[in-house]
Amino acid sequence: MPSPLLKLSAVSKRFESPEGAAGVSVLRDLTLEILAGESIAIVGPSGSGKSTFLNILGTLDRPTSGLVLFDRQDLSRLDDIQLAGVRNRQIGFIFQSHHLLPQCTVLENVLVPTLANRDVALRNGAIERAGRLLEKVGLGTRLTHRPGQLSGGERQRVAVVRALINQPRLLLADEPTGALDRASAQSLADLLVQLNQDEGVTLVVATHALDLAKRMGRVLELRDGRLSPNPQ
Repeated sequence: MPSPLLKLSAVSKRFESPEGAAGVSVLRDLTLEILAGESIAIVGPSGSGKSTFLNILGTLDRPTSGLVLFDRQDLSRLDDIQLAGVRNRQIGFIFQSHHLLPQCTVLENVLVPTLANRDVALRNGAIERAGRLLEKVGLGTRLTHRPGQLSGGERQRVAVVRALINQPRLLLADEPTGALDRASAQSLADLLVQLNQDEGVTLVVATHALDLAKRMGRVLELRDGRLSPNPQ
């Protein structure tokens, strides 16, 4: 059996309110193992904490209490600079909004995450990898186009390739199909499943789209700050 890439033990997240007002507990005592190469959907009502949960998995936020291990490394022992290094090398992010740079070409947008270690990325063939991935997602002829010349579905596919360019071990997708029409959403779902299988990347998707959730290997519901393996 694959080893856990991520292990959460009694993870809670609470946002304190100013001026002595009552705080809000978003995540409560979550314990979970995510295996390398696994695909998981996180479903739940709006405001249930799905984005907060992904932010903690992706080291964008820290839990109030509890332990998060990434490949057996205790993330609480890392400072902000070290966490940024983990994010850049090990984790890819896809959001509902693609966040592409409008002045840059498709290829340039894909290569943005490599700029922190540009020389290393070039030596490791980042440009060639970008071309191969863009070809795989059907955008091999669009490398010099700018985001304004692409459809919504095409822009989201560029965002997926950008998330994969540094060969992350973990891919986090927050409502990736939320702004797409049905056909584009189906195409993106197909792509995420294919990449999970072909690239071996561990995939965690937060989504309201049950069609997308059902394509994942495991579906968990986040409600009242707790995870359940049997969504209602």
